[in-house]
Amino acid sequence: MKGFKSWKDPILLLSSIGISNIGDFIYLVAINIIVFQLTGSATAVAGLWIIGPLTNIVMKFWTGSFIDYRSKRRVMIVTYIVRAVFICLIPFAPNMTVIYGILVVLSVAKAFFNPSSMTYIAILVPPEKRKRFNSISSFTSSGAFIVGPAIGGSLILLTSVELTLWLTSIFFFISVILLLFLPEHEKIDKETIPTLTIAQVVRDFTVVQKFMLHNKYVSFVYLGFIMVMIFTFAMDAQEVVFTQQVVGLSEFDYSLLISITGVGSVAGALLLSFFSSKLSLRYMITIGLIMTTIGYVIYAFSWSFSSIVGGFVILGFFNVFLNAGIMTFYQNNVSIDIMGRVTSIYQLIQSAMQVIFLFVIGVTADLFSLRLTIVTLALVMLVLSIIYSVSVLKPNKKSFFREDDVSGEGLNTLGKVK
Repeated sequence: MKGFKSWKDPILLLSSIGISNIGDFIYLVAINIIVFQLTGSATAVAGLWIIGPLTNIVMKFWTGSFIDYRSKRRVMIVTYIVRAVFICLIPFAPNMTVIYGILVVLSVAKAFFNPSSMTYIAILVPPEKRKRFNSISSFTSSGAFIVGPAIGGSLILLTSVELTLWLTSIFFFISVILLLFLPEHEKIDKETIPTLTIAQVVRDFTVVQKFMLHNKYVSFVYLGFIMVMIFTFAMDAQEVVFTQQVVGLSEFDYSLLISITGVGSVAGALLLSFFSSKLSLRYMITIGLIMTTIGYVIYAFSWSFSSIVGGFVILGFFNVFLNAGIMTFYQNNVSIDIMGRVTSIYQLIQSAMQVIFLFVIGVTADLFSLRLTIVTLALVMLVLSIIYSVSVLKPNKKSFFREDDVSGEGLNTLGKVK
């Protein structure tokens, strides 16, 4: 009973984030359909991929400066409400310009939500519980990956795209209600909150720069993870075209493939949630990274449905190990006082690289071939993953991967940059 009480708040937070993830996937299915119905253009649908990164490039310069001085829980609540309201407005949009405008607002809300939620997790969940929390969070995210599209597809078939979007907003309102039951651990003195000016943003950039200089290894590990995600993002963006035009799968085959990948993710996350205490963070990250990369290599060389399923199951299964490990490492090595700013700048770098990669991949696929492009990406990713894993497994870096004591080497220099 005592153990349950200690997990009551983390479970509420997991439920809130998990339910909103389901809402995100239902919305994703619906918005793709509604944009294609309005335009009949695959290019217009592909444009959905670029809105998030472009919005992040504009927003991430200053979102951290806003978040770190305010209640993370309240920021999360406001972003949930904004997403619920604007998703309801999509069916009333008269044209694509208005729809894209709404999508920008939704991307802005997520730009605030992601750093806030990561910081609030670090505030609410004590260090000794973070690895288990992030493992279970991976399970809920993987479950949402399967349940969300299934619910979305069923609702669209039984009702309409418009009603599906309206029903989706309910998921975000439920997430808000759950957050209201969580404690407000931060004591915010409104009089000490600095005015959000260009000078303040510049000062906060300096804080992040000092953190990166004093914590080069922490920055290397997390930025290395971001680089891997860039490669996967670039390959995922061409996934539909690659599987159907290069490998020759049908639309039904592709839908089945995504479902099987989701099952692999759920299986990996379920296993990890039970046995995370048996694995060190270093092995979660390195095994997760290498095996995820191998999954993409198999995908790149695939010639049939069965071969591509093998690659997708492997990458789906082990990607949850990588994500849970890297999130725990990050939360244990970045001070809560500056986590919003540091996260925002890292995500700014990630978004800028995503836009560049999408452009480069589009050009190279036209100049050469999509098969050659995907194979090259996968092999380069494999080489970088091996180099990265060797750096993570160095014995003299072991203190950075502690799990229940966050007073070690990784945080010793943070006092200099507050």
